[in-house]
Amino acid sequence: MLILALILFGMLIGAAAQLILGREDGRINWTLALPAGLVGSFVGGLLISLLAGDGLELRASGIIGSIVGALLVTAGWRWWSGRARASS
Repeated sequence: MLILALILFGMLIGAAAQLILGREDGRINWTLALPAGLVGSFVGGLLISLLAGDGLELRASGIIGSIVGALLVTAGWRWWSGRARASS
């Protein structure tokens, strides 16, 4: 059950990152939302939570860090895929 909750949380964070950055084609790319949310949540959320001194508890600092991490992953993915299209 915890794994399903983490996957759902990651998808929601990834979707939020796409909504903040602006959606491509007017819809959410769920295949990007899942890995961006999971990686962003793990790296950003864990790093910010530990730096804020909250430990591994669910706090606002971890959620904000998760969104920031997902924003970075989503922006990096869009930059990389745009670069690959431009060179083709």
